[in-house]
Amino acid sequence: MRELDNPENMKFWQKGLKSYKLLNVTSGEKGAQMELEYQMGKKNMVLIETITENKFPAEFHTDYDTKGVHNIQKNVFHEINDDTSLWESNCEFHFSGFGMELMGFLMPFAFKKQSKKCLVDFKNFAEKGIFAKKN
Repeated sequence: MRELDNPENMKFWQKGLKSYKLLNVTSGEKGAQMELEYQMGKKNMVLIETITENKFPAEFHTDYDTKGVHNIQKNVFHEINDDTSLWESNCEFHFSGFGMELMGFLMPFAFKKQSKKCLVDFKNFAEKGIFAKKN
């Protein structure tokens, strides 16, 4: 799972990632923050990632914040054998503002689909060395 713990690897499995910037010196530790910039089609999006728990290789939890959206991401890893881990990922989205609340209510599948796509892209990168396609 060290592939997930290294920000340099994000460009290989996070489609649309343009850049990242560490916001404090506690990189990888609980409380560390990073600014992530994405190009999603014609839109530019900036997220702030905050590590809320880092107990690699067993757990890694983060919060992601952008205008109108707060995403709580909890990841638990179960070692099956020396070559296999089961990744349990739980995502929780909270919306603020009428537009985002309406979008979250009418299109919850879009957020689930994007979260699953990231998991699949990471799996392909970690297991097969396949890089996510750029936008």
